Amino acid sequence: MFREGVSGCLSLVGMAGAGKTTVGKLLARRLGWAHLDTDLVIESYYGLPLQVLHDDLGREEFLRVEEQLVSMLGLRRVVVSTGGSVIYGRRAVDRLRLLGGVVFLHIGLETFLDRVGSGRGRAFVMGPGQDMAGVYRERQALYRAAADITVSSDELDPEQCVRRIMEEAGL
Repeated sequence: MFREGVSGCLSLVGMAGAGKTTVGKLLARRLGWAHLDTDLVIESYYGLPLQVLHDDLGREEFLRVEEQLVSMLGLRRVVVSTGGSVIYGRRAVDRLRLLGGVVFLHIGLETFLDRVGSGRGRAFVMGPGQDMAGVYRERQALYRAAADITVSSDELDPEQCVRRIMEEAGL
């Protein structure tokens, strides 16, 4: 169940490959709400593909831009699918929590590595000297701290994830 007083939006956080966009679109359709992918918001704002933007700006500036744009969202009746790195932006996470409930779509490390591989071509945010497993481990506690509920998307198909989210959210 979401914390008391949460209404308006549902935001999905989690690693790349967790199914945030797929589940988000299905959930929005089921609720009769709109769907918003924050990666597409960033691309639209700059008029560039996310990978190009990430390459041009570098890690720190990309994270700053993502935090800034997500922290300015004003939405209602929208399912928000976030980029995996949104969790690094405190203002962005605070904004998502203000807008409504936050769902952590969790996948195990092995599933993550199988689905995402090296992360090349995905604008995947990693610090210097980090590997994919290190980024995975670093983010898990951040996702859990931000989320009202956690759903394991590598154990459920997208439709099952939607049902579980709706069930746990009391929708």
